[in-house]
Amino acid sequence: MNSRSMVPAVCLALSAVAAVGAVQDPQKPKVQIPNPGVPQIMTLEDRFVRVAYNNEGYVSLGYQLANTRVGQEWMFLEVGAAMREGRPSYKLKRDDVTLTVPDNSTLPMPSNNDYRQIDLRQMENQAKVIFDTINYFPPSVRNVQRIGFFSELSSGMQSYDEVELSATRASVGRWYFKIPGGLKYGQHFLNVKFPSTVVRVPFRIVTKAEEEFLNKNWKDIRKQIQDAFKKGK
Repeated sequence: MNSRSMVPAVCLALSAVAAVGAVQDPQKPKVQIPNPGVPQIMTLEDRFVRVAYNNEGYVSLGYQLANTRVGQEWMFLEVGAAMREGRPSYKLKRDDVTLTVPDNSTLPMPSNNDYRQIDLRQMENQAKVIFDTINYFPPSVRNVQRIGFFSELSSGMQSYDEVELSATRASVGRWYFKIPGGLKYGQHFLNVKFPSTVVRVPFRIVTKAEEEFLNKNWKDIRKQIQDAFKKGK
């Protein structure tokens, strides 16, 4: 993906499905713009794939499986991260990652031990069928490495509490969060702390009706966002 010019304090996130009642022209669905509270840019790469970045760090997110797990206590996300070109390498720690849920509370990433106390094999098997392509990174990226915050029981791999991010490597992994009371519909933010900034990737857990609206109007919604960035809005 080619880098775009920076748009201060604006992040376009898909919540058009929440604005169905406000759509005056059904042929031109509108997109609301939630405020991430930090300077960054966001793009929509697929229906359940989001990318957010600033001048320091870059994060891609796939959440299609998470969107099927409303009411369940554990969330599954596919995540990629990298430093921007010209930035030094950085050790991202488990504690640098949090999740903001619709009631605006922020949850820490659980430990690998907490994750392995729960039998999540059914969800992990679903991830073999319901998955997203998150291969969207800056042009400086040339190879890939694993983010080993979690070690799945069937993988035989170790877990680690930190990973070194680089401008030349795409770091990718499966991330899990425990949601007290169960996953709910609405706006979420994946928060990733870089050396001096935070990238907040907005993503929305949608109802079946909202998903149908999204699917029906996807091309128009995506075009609207692309046009908005071209205009610098």
